[in-house]
Amino acid sequence: MDKRRAHVCRVIVKGELFERIKTKTVRDVLLNDRALHAIQVARSLAADGAEFVFAPADASSEWIRSDSTPKKYFLAALERLAIRRRRQYDCRHTYATMCLMANMNAAFIANQLGHSVQMLLSTYAKWINSTSDWTELNKL
Repeated sequence: MDKRRAHVCRVIVKGELFERIKTKTVRDVLLNDRALHAIQVARSLAADGAEFVFAPADASSEWIRSDSTPKKYFLAALERLAIRRRRQYDCRHTYATMCLMANMNAAFIANQLGHSVQMLLSTYAKWINSTSDWTELNKL
């Protein structure tokens, strides 16, 4: 929390913990004020003295073994906020497109997502086009 970062260094696949991630590149995801606030609120709602913001359903486990535990919280939050139902993974796409639409640096965004710039641009290129297209063309 003090460093305002989430360290991404391992993954769970089919219930098995791996000390690596898909891209094989450990990364730190920077947390802005809104993200930090969301984590603080979630922590305040967790049981007193809880080690996790979203605790594993199985008390004997050190990690969440399936997406059912956080999914339960996520879907309840969507319903309470009157936001249409969506997959948790879609939040990643929303983040990427919001960053691109805000004209953030593509290399920074790719690093945050654990993508190469090429993967980011091939996946999200349609969101880069905007009202500034004519301004870009006029630079010629």
